[in-house]
Amino acid sequence: MKEKYVAHVLAVPYPSQGHICPMLQFCKCLVSRGVKASFAITNYISNTLNPKFDDECLRFVTISDGYDEGGFMEAKSVSDYLARLESVGSLALGDAIEQDVDSPNPITCVVYDAFLPWGLNVAKKYGLKGAVFFTQACGVNYVYYLIHHGKLSMPVNGPWVDVPGLPQLGVDDLPSFVGAPESYLAYLQLVLNQNSNVDAADYVLVNTVYELEDKVVDAMSNECPLLTIGPTIPSYYLDKQRPWDKTYGLDLFHLDPSPTTNWLSTKPPRSVIYVSFGSMACLPKDQMQELALSLKESAYNFLWVVRACEEAKLPKEFVYDTSSKGLIVRWAPQLEVLASEAIGCFLTHCGWNSTLEALVMSVPMVGMPQWTDQPLDAKLIEDVWKVGIRVKVNENGLVEREEIGRCIVSVMEGETRSELVENAKKWKGLVKKAICQGGSSDRNIGKFINNISNSLGGECSENRT
Repeated sequence: MKEKYVAHVLAVPYPSQGHICPMLQFCKCLVSRGVKASFAITNYISNTLNPKFDDECLRFVTISDGYDEGGFMEAKSVSDYLARLESVGSLALGDAIEQDVDSPNPITCVVYDAFLPWGLNVAKKYGLKGAVFFTQACGVNYVYYLIHHGKLSMPVNGPWVDVPGLPQLGVDDLPSFVGAPESYLAYLQLVLNQNSNVDAADYVLVNTVYELEDKVVDAMSNECPLLTIGPTIPSYYLDKQRPWDKTYGLDLFHLDPSPTTNWLSTKPPRSVIYVSFGSMACLPKDQMQELALSLKESAYNFLWVVRACEEAKLPKEFVYDTSSKGLIVRWAPQLEVLASEAIGCFLTHCGWNSTLEALVMSVPMVGMPQWTDQPLDAKLIEDVWKVGIRVKVNENGLVEREEIGRCIVSVMEGETRSELVENAKKWKGLVKKAICQGGSSDRNIGKFINNISNSLGGECSENRT
């Protein structure tokens, strides 16, 4: 007797950690509601990690990005990688769809990363529904949308940019690809191309929470109807409908977590600064030195994730000199870390996944954005949600050790800490409510499933509660 599913989605993430995690978590959510999900990973990731799921409802399928031996690092440039990913990936995605045509539960909808707009073309070629999945904040997506459609002009004569639904933005609040386009031409083209056919997609899914970005969600929905379906974080930390669901399930940088968790267990409550800049950001050596010296001079314990390629930038003897209060690791189980009572604040690059995780765990933040969407996320953290403080950069583009120390003290024990903590608790409650039964994201996920189940492709819901 064949298993019955209400629908079958083929999910296609952009092959980097920050894009894989939210889409994979969304697939787990769909599976818990009777949808079968196939999750596409590149041959390189498959060969390197050999990931598997025990649940037949959620399976990995492999496709080629044209760089099967070394992945992105095998490409000569960003432009070369993106071009080959499209040309080879389109064919591979079509092959994956064709191989499933005669199965008892054939694919009915392709959920593709917004970085891969060609995913919609492949879906339509085979008569399938296409759902674009935006991994970043709605405000960031809307900035790119407006620029792509010629509706947002850059501030050539003034310091401010006005975007409907967002607070007034300075140039340094904009996504770096927009604020300094000459530095990121390939990436600028990538993020703007997200909107090349978005209006033709059957569904627009955004990994955010309506209550977090209600004004900008309403503004963008007037031009591009969308569904907020976030936060895409393991259920254990949210609604606990799947209490075993504690990790995303596919970590490209996994190491033994026990040194980190064991060390944290020995620290007093709210005594540790957690420092992490994600899986891609690379701080210049002089910035690493300033940050290191600030942590060394700090009165607090610290846990700092420093990737192997960044270790040489640390001051000589830094690890030894700070061993009594600090721990340097190459990788940390971030969800577990942020959930620990020992954590007092999160010194973060303000990547969207990290931001959502901190909000879910109600951890106040010190924002030190580096590039891409992070400056706008930092603006929301400080000025909209008021759950953190953003560091100030000097005239040379450097955040000095004294400035880092000032922000840490303010968040850990300053006059503003109580306000930050109360705000963090408030947003945690709203975010959790959104994904629980009857919440804004829960309803939107249900509507998406209903639509792909009956193949009517109905209208996207309004996101008002």
